[in-house]
Amino acid sequence: MSTNNKKLNPGLLELDLFCKGMKIDQSCDLEHDARMVTRTRAGLGSGLEIIIPVHSEDIYMNVPLLEKFVKDSPYTLIKRNGQYIVTKEGIDVAVIRLPRQPAFYTQKTSNGTLMSRVGTMQGTYLAVYPAQVCGYWKPEDKVNCRFCSTGLNVGYSEEGEKRVQDVVETAIAAKKQEGVTFVHFNTGYYDGNELDIIEPYVRAIKEETGLLVGVQCPPCKDLSKYNKLKALGVDHLSFCFELYNPEYFQKYCPGKHKTLTQQAFFDAMVYASKLWGKGRVSGEIIAGIEPIEDTLKAIDYITSVGAFPTICVFRPTLGTEMEDYPSPKYEDM
Repeated sequence: MSTNNKKLNPGLLELDLFCKGMKIDQSCDLEHDARMVTRTRAGLGSGLEIIIPVHSEDIYMNVPLLEKFVKDSPYTLIKRNGQYIVTKEGIDVAVIRLPRQPAFYTQKTSNGTLMSRVGTMQGTYLAVYPAQVCGYWKPEDKVNCRFCSTGLNVGYSEEGEKRVQDVVETAIAAKKQEGVTFVHFNTGYYDGNELDIIEPYVRAIKEETGLLVGVQCPPCKDLSKYNKLKALGVDHLSFCFELYNPEYFQKYCPGKHKTLTQQAFFDAMVYASKLWGKGRVSGEIIAGIEPIEDTLKAIDYITSVGAFPTICVFRPTLGTEMEDYPSPKYEDM
């Protein structure tokens, strides 16, 4: 389908917005009508949360606003007669909704911590980066993934380390106010101790809230630790190996290449897929950096081992080493 077709399929519109971003017209009042633009975790939540209405199930997405490539976007968000409308070169293409700012964002935990610095809403789930900044960002040996902004965010726009009780209280507030059913934890690299660090958070959320829990950590070479994680009640596990092409993996994920290797991600994903069963484990990759043929191979590989692929459209986030890298082409995506 041509991107010039104003009846663009909602899923294709989502992809095009990921690739091109969107400008904001002065008629919009995002301060009162939308969730604040947050810069947390690895950076992909750094845009505007919108809902593209679809008959069967709404599409939640995070649209780039601030990145350099957005200045060339044909898309503009306008507000007209109380409705928010995405326009393309002046033509209306979709009436959308903006999820409102969660009330808990301005609430504080019993420890006095602002809840928006503990967890953030991404779509309909609560996202939490519970521990210290990823070890790859440590200044003495900075080998962070070149597209990641975790080291620019953790300790600045969010708490450097979150207390377990703060996370539980934030999750309870998100459940009551926003109907959250899923809490997603992700960590950086901590010398193989990632699952041990995440354990008390998972246990507390499961015991005190009953919410579904997802975990994304670097692969643990002691595969038996995954048995313990499953016993804790983790519902979903994802392995973010980012790039399938080994040369691109080495170039853009130097820390992961140096300390873990790509094979460690594959081994852990295969083990966990067998342990959890189909539909519970995902392999997460970035589309738009390596050749598209490699992305397609990655999808085939992930599904062949009983996992499911989660494809993130690359975003050259401000402040990262790849902020000047071109945004992916819609046609490729």
